[in-house]
Amino acid sequence: MANDYPPIPTHLVLGFLGAGKTTAILTLLKQKPAGETWAVLVNEFGEVGIDGALLRADGVAVKEVPGGCMCCVSGLPMQIGLNSLIRFNRPDRLFIEPTGLGHPSQIIATLTGQYYSDLLELSAAVCLVDPRRLDDPRTLENPQFQDQVAVADVLVASKADLCTADQLAHFDSWAAQWQPPKQRLFQSAGGDIDMSWLGGKFGERPARFPHSHGHNHGHDHDTRPKPDLSEQPWQCYSNKGEGFYSLGWRVHPETVFDALVLHQLAHQPDFERLKGVMHTTAGWLSLNASEGAVTLLDAEPAKESRMEIIGRTLDRQALDQSLQSAISKTA
Repeated sequence: MANDYPPIPTHLVLGFLGAGKTTAILTLLKQKPAGETWAVLVNEFGEVGIDGALLRADGVAVKEVPGGCMCCVSGLPMQIGLNSLIRFNRPDRLFIEPTGLGHPSQIIATLTGQYYSDLLELSAAVCLVDPRRLDDPRTLENPQFQDQVAVADVLVASKADLCTADQLAHFDSWAAQWQPPKQRLFQSAGGDIDMSWLGGKFGERPARFPHSHGHNHGHDHDTRPKPDLSEQPWQCYSNKGEGFYSLGWRVHPETVFDALVLHQLAHQPDFERLKGVMHTTAGWLSLNASEGAVTLLDAEPAKESRMEIIGRTLDRQALDQSLQSAISKTA
């Protein structure tokens, strides 16, 4: 790919499910200087992308790679998204948010390879870690989590405002044990993260399990075009891989959901992650649920309602019925 411009500063934002990557990137995007164009390449585990709708803003170009880890199929989904952003948007700065279940090795190999060496300048990789999950052996022993942390130059204790003093102290001692030592350690409350934290050069730190996430790892990604909502106004999709399942919905925008019922649905304890941008009785809302905490915020009107749930076990029929039951009877 020919390049007549200086390399684009590129920031890799890593983190396991529910670590707060999207919230952190939203905070970073608010720091964009007037007149610059920034871009985000966002990857989601499920078939229905949610983050793209949350991240779009004036002067920000967003490209989604849904349906599993974007490093798979020899990196083609990632390269197609990258090439599109570079060619058509020519951003002054680029953020890459891989899925929380993705392995970073192949992504980094692509970004630092010969094809992009003149196009991108990879800065220090940052990984967000929710200190409350450091007591969960299922997280600590997960190869994807371990390698997201291993390759990161900067570790951020996210959601520090929700943690106890003991949990934050545990994070500090745990983070200090990584070798080679991390460039910097930070704590973030309410998703606040400063652009200066992402400064410095990428350190090329080795992964612990570089081959744990091969390209035939069981994602059931449906590559067929999704039908128009005018023809099929209620659509449900599923995906699985890395020991997790996802269910995603696309719903016609004229369907209005009861905001209170959605809030109750999001509290189910077997959800690892829930995200959505939904048309509700309280207007358009973004939903975000993790670790038992549910957040509903005002959102810009969208072309469709979308919701994505990730869990270790999910009952598709029961959850589909629950979501249909959340449709407002009075709207």
